[in-house]
Amino acid sequence: MADEAGTYYPATHAARTPGKPAIIMGGSGEIVTYRQLDDRSNQCAQLLRQRGVTRGGSVAVFIDNQPGFFDVCWGAQRSGLYYTTLNTHLTASEAAYIIDDCDAEVLITSSALSDVARELADRMPRVHTRLMLGGKIDGYESYEEAIAEQPAHPIPDQSEGCDMLYSSGTTGRPKGIRNPLPDRPIGTPSPLIAALANGMYGVSGESVYLSPAPLYHSAPLRFTMTLLRIGATCIVMERFDPREALELIERHGVTFSQWVPTMFVRMLKLPEEERSRFDLSSHVCALHAAAPCPVPVKQEMIEWWGPILEEYYGATEGHGSTQISSEEWLAHPGSVGRPLGCEIHIVDDDGNELPTNEIGNIYFSGGAPFEYHKDLEKTKGTRMRDGWASVGDMGYVDEDGYLYLTDRKANMIISGGVNIYPQETEDVLVMHPKVADVAVFGVPNEDFGEEVKAVVQPMEPSLAGPDLEKELIEYCRQSLSAIKCPRSIDFDPALPRLDTGKLYKRQIRERYWQGHETRIL
Repeated sequence: MADEAGTYYPATHAARTPGKPAIIMGGSGEIVTYRQLDDRSNQCAQLLRQRGVTRGGSVAVFIDNQPGFFDVCWGAQRSGLYYTTLNTHLTASEAAYIIDDCDAEVLITSSALSDVARELADRMPRVHTRLMLGGKIDGYESYEEAIAEQPAHPIPDQSEGCDMLYSSGTTGRPKGIRNPLPDRPIGTPSPLIAALANGMYGVSGESVYLSPAPLYHSAPLRFTMTLLRIGATCIVMERFDPREALELIERHGVTFSQWVPTMFVRMLKLPEEERSRFDLSSHVCALHAAAPCPVPVKQEMIEWWGPILEEYYGATEGHGSTQISSEEWLAHPGSVGRPLGCEIHIVDDDGNELPTNEIGNIYFSGGAPFEYHKDLEKTKGTRMRDGWASVGDMGYVDEDGYLYLTDRKANMIISGGVNIYPQETEDVLVMHPKVADVAVFGVPNEDFGEEVKAVVQPMEPSLAGPDLEKELIEYCRQSLSAIKCPRSIDFDPALPRLDTGKLYKRQIRERYWQGHETRIL
C-alpha cells in the first residue's frame, strides 16, 4: 500500500475491497465489511454535525464490545472530535463524573447498559443528545433510527479526531488524558500507524488480529482502530474466555493478537487436553502489555506458543515506552525491554539519577507531551526537570539498558523501614495451581507500621480456609524471604479486577485501613 496522505483510512479499503471483513465478532460471528463500516461511520458523522457537534467537540461512548462501537468511534474520528470511551463496569455516578469532566455534548450507549444509562439520564447537564444502540428507553433516542435519516457520504469538513481516555482510577479518581487534535490531512499516518503499516510485529493489510479485551481500554481501542486503517480483519471477542480465544485463533487463522497477563494465566490453567487440541500455527505474534507478567507465566507461554511473544510497557499518557522480544526476554527474564524512541531515567525521591540495578522512580524523556484535563496540578505532579514525565511506576535498569518494573509507588509496603514490592509476592502466589487471582498489599502493624497481607481468589471456593492459607504461605516461603511473604491470607470469591487486567487493589486494601491514617491510601 502506498504511504500517502489519505491512504490509511477505512474509506480507502471500502473503495478497494468493499466486501472484505473489517470486523468479525468472536461469539456471534457477525461480520461488518469495510463498505458497511465506512457507510455507517459516515452516517454517524453526519448525525453529529447535524446535532451541532463541531471540530474539537466531545462525545462519550459507553458501549459494550459490539460492531456499533466502531461505527461510533470512526464517526467521531472522521469528524475531528474528541471521543471518550467509558469502562462498561462503571456505576452511574462514576460514569456521570467522566461524562461531565470530558465536556461531552453527546452520549452514545447500548441497550446492554440500560440499567446504568437510565440512572445517567438526569446526571449529564452538558449532554444535549442521548442515543442508544439496540433498543430505546426513556430519555434516549434510538441510534439506529437517528442515523437512518443520514446520508452515507463523508461530511464536507472531515478531519482527524482523537481519543481522550481516562486513567483507570485504581489509585484515585480517573484523570482525562488530553492531547492536541492531529493537525494533518485525514488518513495521514501517525507514528503507530506508520510503524505497523511498515511491518512492525509482522502486521500488514492481510493480518487477522484477535482482540480479546474490552474495547473501551486504550490498547484494544487504539490497536483495532489502527488495524482498520491498514485494512486488516479484526476478530473481536464480546468477552474473554480462554478456550474460546484458542478456538478463534484456529477458526480464523489469527496471525496477530494482544493480551494481558491474567489472560495467559487463565489459558495456562486450562486442562492440558484443552490447551493442546487447537491448531495455533497461523499465529505469528502475540503482543502483551497493561500489567507486569510474572516470569514463570511468560516462560510457560513461550514454551507453549514459541518465541512469538512481544511485550511493550507504556501508559495511556504516551509519555514513553519500552519493547522486548521473546529472544531478548529469555536473555533478560522479567524485563519489559529497552526504550522505544525515548530515554529512561531512574531517580530517587530527591530527583537524583540512580546507577544501574538500583530501584527508583521511572521517568521518561523524549515521549509525547500530555496533560490531565482540567487538572494542572496533577499534570505538574508528573513532571520534573527538563520535562521528564512519570506515572508513578518504580523499577530499575540493568547494565544492558533493559528496564524492570518493581511496582507502582503507591503500592509499596514499608515494614519496619524495609521497602517491599507486592508484585513480587503476587507473581509467586498466582502460579500456585489452587490460586485463580491474588492481591498483596500492606495492612496496619503496631510494631512495624505495615505487614504483608494477601487476599486470594481460589480456583474452587470450597478450598478457602486455614489449610489452604497455611499451604500458600509455605509455598511463598520456598521462593521468597519471609519478610516478603504474607503473614496471613484471606479469601475472596472474586477480586475486583478490570477486564483489562488491572486490579482495583485500593478497594480491597481500604477494608483493612478503616480507622487508620496512612500515606498509602
